[in-house]
Amino acid sequence: MEYRKLGRSGMYVSEIAYGNWLTHGSQIDDDLARQCVYAALDAGISTFDTADAYAETRAEAALGSALAGVRRESVEIFTKVYFPTGSGKNDRGLSRKHIMEAIDGSLHRLKTDYVDLYQAHRFDYETPLEETMQAFADVVRAGKAHYVGVSEWTVDEIRSAAALAKELNVGLVSNQPQYNMLWRVVEPEIMPVSEELGMSQLVWSPLAQGVLTGKYSPGMGAPAGSRATDQNGGKDTMGKWLGDDVLARVQRLEPLAASAGIPLSTLCLAWVLQNPNVSAAIVGASKPEQIKENAKAAGLTLEDALLKEIDEVLEPVIERDPRKVDSCHSRP
Repeated sequence: MEYRKLGRSGMYVSEIAYGNWLTHGSQIDDDLARQCVYAALDAGISTFDTADAYAETRAEAALGSALAGVRRESVEIFTKVYFPTGSGKNDRGLSRKHIMEAIDGSLHRLKTDYVDLYQAHRFDYETPLEETMQAFADVVRAGKAHYVGVSEWTVDEIRSAAALAKELNVGLVSNQPQYNMLWRVVEPEIMPVSEELGMSQLVWSPLAQGVLTGKYSPGMGAPAGSRATDQNGGKDTMGKWLGDDVLARVQRLEPLAASAGIPLSTLCLAWVLQNPNVSAAIVGASKPEQIKENAKAAGLTLEDALLKEIDEVLEPVIERDPRKVDSCHSRP
């Protein structure tokens, strides 16, 4: 495993991070979740990403149980706040009330006194940004988080938050966007501004939720039991990548991966990590073997000629429009 700094902070994260959206507390039971976490640790993965809203808070609880007994200083635990965690009118958003209550709930479920990174899961248009950033600063000063970050914020929202973070003397170090070979909307604006502001990317869906593993074939339909058929989230979020035009081009990546001597999934994860503004690629897994395979992408360097070939194959189906960052606001 290789490790990178998170933004301009002094904290290292593992290039491959383990995330439990759609898995812990939903697709897999706690015993299998524990096996996956142990497989991640064995592979050198030290960074674990979750959120209070995943599986209605069960994902945090499953991760906390799986990490119980692991030396706390040896791992980096990240969680998020914004999406509903209850039925009350204040059980969501980025108000001071919700943030201060949510962090305590997350720490309880994660069985820890602090998280290494506390992230705003989306931008809250109903709460003054000043209120949100002050609450985050107070969470940090209370020792309940070391750093703060955002997820799927626009470039203007990030700039505004960074200015307030500087005033409040709190470390705003990261953005968590969707980013992969097919979805590159953060490249034109978000990444350059992030680099300028001392922030880096923690990438979710680096394999386009499994599409970039090559297991979905054009004209064949989604395999039974795959994420594309999962009613808990995958089916709704993968539609844009399941067209035959996209799947056919993904199939054409297989020979390129073979020529590099690596599986397609490893190629696609390594591609994400070629970007210097990316600190980690967050991968999910429902089986320990998947974790071990994904971890092999760390430290790989892809030749420029191979990167060019990838672009030539995928160009007609790549989404680059920076305005599409807004379209992610409804997704976890």
